[in-house]
Amino acid sequence: MSCDSQAEELLLFMKGLNRLLVITGAGCSTGSGISDYRDDKGSWKIAAPIQHQDFLKSVIARKRYWFRSQLGFPSFRDAQPNQAHLVLARLEEQGVVDALITQNVDRLHQKAGQEKVVDLHGRLDRVRCLDCGQISSRSEIQAWLELNNDLTQIQTFELRPDGDASIDDPDLSSFQEPNCAKCAGTLQPDVVFFGGSVPEAISQETRDLVDSSDGVLVIGTSLMAFSSFRLVRRAHQKKLPIASLNLGVTRADDLLDQKFVGDCEEVLEALGRKFL
Repeated sequence: MSCDSQAEELLLFMKGLNRLLVITGAGCSTGSGISDYRDDKGSWKIAAPIQHQDFLKSVIARKRYWFRSQLGFPSFRDAQPNQAHLVLARLEEQGVVDALITQNVDRLHQKAGQEKVVDLHGRLDRVRCLDCGQISSRSEIQAWLELNNDLTQIQTFELRPDGDASIDDPDLSSFQEPNCAKCAGTLQPDVVFFGGSVPEAISQETRDLVDSSDGVLVIGTSLMAFSSFRLVRRAHQKKLPIASLNLGVTRADDLLDQKFVGDCEEVLEALGRKFL
């Protein structure tokens, strides 16, 4: 099916609903230069990201993370919304989309003008102290990192979905890890690492959005993360219509009423061009 045909069918699904909930993943941001996690079969296409427990327990793992993050964050911070984000924001303006839950931590939906957004896995533009709870700006931490660690000799790398650089076996011997300016405690980006738990307040907010919706559209994610899959499963249990737009398989394929296979930016751009 062509992009234009898929766009037409997708809009018919969306406009048949009054309180459409959209759930997005990394596929929405690939057009903005941020890679995704998985291939069209749902398997890892990059090295698995840092695990929550490794970050907590291993100084080396934390240093490796911050090394890669120092390199990758400027490009991640400066990334701009693509047509997938912009069209979804316009659909919200026109009342077609009621609310959006994103697994992404890049804030590109907000940059595009989307207003009713829940960041399921947090946001990379903030850093949280694990000891005192203070929230800091990630840009401030970046300034500290660049002042204390000269990585300018590394120019070529791939930007990963979590905003860090894909660098194998970096030399950490002289690398300085940032600490909390208030209590000298351990800093973590204000995101949910793999193996971590979504805060209960966010989980409840997303469950409430499913319960108040009359249909769900999943865009750019294989739903391999249980935190998002369980929302789709909840929608299915409530007998809500569910559709997906993704390049390949999803964990919820057997729960879908409609499945569109394609690049989400291309299909949404076609939708915007033809109908908005």
